[in-house]
Amino acid sequence: MYLEPVDIAKKVVEVASEKQASDISMLDLRDVATFADYFVLCTGESERQIETIREEIEKALTKEGVRMLAQEGTADSGWVLLDYGPVIVHVFDPEERAYYQLERLWEKALPVVRIQ
Repeated sequence: MYLEPVDIAKKVVEVASEKQASDISMLDLRDVATFADYFVLCTGESERQIETIREEIEKALTKEGVRMLAQEGTADSGWVLLDYGPVIVHVFDPEERAYYQLERLWEKALPVVRIQ
């Protein structure tokens, strides 16, 4: 079964929400970037929560037949990036999220979902 990029991103939002991630944001990058269609950003309040969010996203997408291309960072660094090709997932701790301000950097992207 093949999932469209928008469906992959929505699945990530759903899983992050189920795992109590905060400040979940899905950005449509198609008009402003060539390297990805969507960013999904969310915040975990602890290393343990960040790792749980990461694990559950990976598990849910693997079950759907979606393969991760790369992963950067670790829960203890405060930022984990999951690269699914057209969808890039960022799981932050609150400090790293505030520091990098990716929504501000990509402010021309269309916000599709915002769950605070």
